[in-house]
Amino acid sequence: MQGTLSLQWGHARVEAVIVSSVTPQKKQQQQVLKGNAVGFRSSEFCAAQSTSFSTKFAAASQRRQCSPLKVVAVDYPRPDIDGTVVIAGAGLAGLSTAKYIADAGHIPILLEARDVLGGKVAAWKDEDGDWYETGLHIFFGAYPNMQNLFGELGINDRLQWKEHSMIFAMPDKPGEFSRFDFPDVLPAPFNGVWAILKNNEMLSWEEKIRFAIGLLPAIVGGQNYVEAMDKYTVKEWMLKQGVPKRVNDEVFIAMSKALNFIDPDDLSMQCVLIALNRFLQETHGSKMAFLDGAPPERLCKPIVEYFTARGGEVRLNSRLQKFVLNEDGTVKHFLLQDGTIVEGDVYVSAMPVDVFKLLVPDQWANIPYFRKLDKLVGVPVINVHIWFDRKLKNTYDHLLFSRSPLLSVYADMSTTCKEYYDPKKSMLELVFAPADGWIGRSDADIIDATMHELAKLFPDEIAADQSKAKILKYHVVKTPRSVYKTVPDCEPCRPLQRSPIPRFYMAGDFTKQKYLASMEGAVLSGKLCSQSIVQDYEKLASSVPSLAKETTLV
Repeated sequence: MQGTLSLQWGHARVEAVIVSSVTPQKKQQQQVLKGNAVGFRSSEFCAAQSTSFSTKFAAASQRRQCSPLKVVAVDYPRPDIDGTVVIAGAGLAGLSTAKYIADAGHIPILLEARDVLGGKVAAWKDEDGDWYETGLHIFFGAYPNMQNLFGELGINDRLQWKEHSMIFAMPDKPGEFSRFDFPDVLPAPFNGVWAILKNNEMLSWEEKIRFAIGLLPAIVGGQNYVEAMDKYTVKEWMLKQGVPKRVNDEVFIAMSKALNFIDPDDLSMQCVLIALNRFLQETHGSKMAFLDGAPPERLCKPIVEYFTARGGEVRLNSRLQKFVLNEDGTVKHFLLQDGTIVEGDVYVSAMPVDVFKLLVPDQWANIPYFRKLDKLVGVPVINVHIWFDRKLKNTYDHLLFSRSPLLSVYADMSTTCKEYYDPKKSMLELVFAPADGWIGRSDADIIDATMHELAKLFPDEIAADQSKAKILKYHVVKTPRSVYKTVPDCEPCRPLQRSPIPRFYMAGDFTKQKYLASMEGAVLSGKLCSQSIVQDYEKLASSVPSLAKETTLV
């Protein structure tokens, strides 16, 4: 007895002839389909890999004693797939989900509430044609999924890598900076150790040694130790480990505000240890790059072009009003505020956690998976842009840690960013954090406070009363709820991408992945969400008629 099984996926059709028996020689010739069968191609997953659909298919064929699978039409046109994945939220998590879902052969429909792509990396043009952004975005060498994404889109040249250094302002020496320079000739962790040992302006030798001793348990204990430290704030951990207070004042205050926009009194030590782990274990982990222009144009737009070319679509000004459910609690459709109904075979929320919590249906509210989200709350952030009437001299082509009580990090974007380059005038972009006490204040108050801080960083060039450099214009972007506040005991509350509701998934930097609240975490969450959908494919296909059409028995 024999028959032919035809599976159509992506650009190829694969066939196997089902027979009652095969010879041992033929068994040895059986092949496993390549990764393209599930559409992820060269993408790396930074989570534990589960058995792919192709591997399961090949294993099943072996159990049935099938003849080898063979590609019979490499250039077979991409099929018309009825199965759609509806994604709410076009930040990096939603865009990443759409990209990798399209790679897997499904059709993403991406909904965005606003008229701009990017979510936390959104930006706008003013009447002069100048961009102002939601945040000051830095791409680290320790962001493998982000770099893979740039490579898959063919836009690696849009990352402007800077020299491998970390540069800190010196509050007690206005106008001066202290550097940690990582030599390229040394591998990790020796380049990081060298950078720390060579800097004698911020920490004494005794403080460095005591800090190193305090970190020993993290080095020895590895990931288990890092996760266990989620119960401590940075300040509590330092006291526990006997780390000198000056290490907090000189390093951890600036680091905490850069990582999560909050002070070390509130930040979970797990967050700091994860960053240190990446920076010390990867030779180029702490190396930084700027995007060469505005994120919506230089990053988000290529992602949209990628998945729309594969049948997907994006809809702006499509704010979600409600998850409409079936009687069994599964999603029936998405209802938008304008009354539009959007239906699909699979549904994904890639919205910020604070927005999602407002939309959780009553039927889901007491499910632990959703109830635990109450612990996750976005942190307020303010991004300030100031255009000056002259080119400031006391700055670098790099990110700078201000070590100011009001400011986190800043950069002269007229120097660091290709699209914003101006040889005659500076545009400083600054992160105002912590912002809890300022988010409700007027833009004028925020600019006034910023200028007082800048007068300390640029004493020869900037005065609070503008008697030196004068402001040509400014923009203040307030985000009342940005990335989730990484306080102790948040880790158990972060949800997996696969929800307990069939055909409903989650993506976002707050979901479970190892890069916490970051651009890398958002991109990785989209990958993991797409991976979960693909892994569930067989189960979904059996319950959703349109998905089932993708496999046919001839």
